[in-house]
Amino acid sequence: VQLQASGGGLVQAGGSLRLSCAASGLSLVTYGMGWFRQAPGKEREFVCSISWRSGITLYADPVQGRFTVSRDNAENSVTLQMNKLKPEDTAVYYCAAAQWNYGSKADEYDYWGPGTQVTVSS
Repeated sequence: VQLQASGGGLVQAGGSLRLSCAASGLSLVTYGMGWFRQAPGKEREFVCSISWRSGITLYADPVQGRFTVSRDNAENSVTLQMNKLKPEDTAVYYCAAAQWNYGSKADEYDYWGPGTQVTVSS
């Protein structure tokens, strides 16, 4: 089972990035998907999540209204569209899969990708 996030990079404040997470060896149809991030010296924190079928989404307050999570079960992938980026969004972003769940706690997730770096300059 592999989750691979891509699309990270360097962007100026106010800009946008789109992260993708592709799964292999695992069908995401029964998995809620979450995005988490970890900044240097800080704990990993929840960003957003999406349920396995109906597309119910959850967002952490700092990203509400700026980030949008979506999924394509046919493509076995999840996308995180990040707009109006701020320097405090700088972190390594991780995608994760949780069977029959899409909560905000890291220990609810069964599989994790290796992360992709997002850097927002001021």
